[in-house]
Amino acid sequence: MPIELAEWLETPAGRYVRAWEQRQVDALVGNAFGYHAIQIGLPHWNLLQANRIPYKAWAHSPSAPFGTRAGRLVCEPEQLPFDTQSIDLVVMPHTLEWCADPHQALREVERVLMPEGRVVLTGFNPYSLWGLRESLPGLDLRLPVPVPSQVSPARLKDWFKLLSFELDRGRFGCYTPLCATQAWLHRWRFMEHAGDRWWPAGGAVYAIAAVKRVSGMRLVGPAWRQPRRRRVRRGAVAPVANRINEDING
Repeated sequence: MPIELAEWLETPAGRYVRAWEQRQVDALVGNAFGYHAIQIGLPHWNLLQANRIPYKAWAHSPSAPFGTRAGRLVCEPEQLPFDTQSIDLVVMPHTLEWCADPHQALREVERVLMPEGRVVLTGFNPYSLWGLRESLPGLDLRLPVPVPSQVSPARLKDWFKLLSFELDRGRFGCYTPLCATQAWLHRWRFMEHAGDRWWPAGGAVYAIAAVKRVSGMRLVGPAWRQPRRRRVRRGAVAPVANRINEDING
């Protein structure tokens, strides 16, 4: 499926999706800081170009097209070869849709991310015009990912709650019908603005950013207080003072 997805991204509809996702991911990763960033999947597509983190790597499964990019790592998303809490930014373009265990892949990302680290995900929205068309019987499938394999944003939010992720930002896009030619995509381009305004959750694809939150330590119990000085009645001070003088004078 990764090869099919890579090939589909070169079709008119794929280039339409790719251009939209590139703009969204650039905006989501532009202000992410740290020392290590990694993109998991589609190594021939650079979604880290707008980020200024010095060390970048592109991880992909053995069946994905390798390309000629430097910094490539061959691994499965469910088993990342990184130390715990060693990565500052992870970008996953449609990664959860083709891996064998998407929840485990997201769990691995949570493991390798630093506290306050960021993950950016893109995917197809099954609850869109494109998803509806692909679900109708008798029609030829045009998407590289079948609807049952698509991970909806609502499902992602549930997984975020189970892990230590907090949803930061997200957006839907690509509201035109699933057309096979560039000419028809251009004719329907007016739906991009209308969909973003009237049915924002119906876009064909989405881009979502989440932050790994780690609860800080705090003291449990009563607050520290300075010891109070005991008040002594005047009448009780004299006998004590006299007794101390008697002991000193012998």
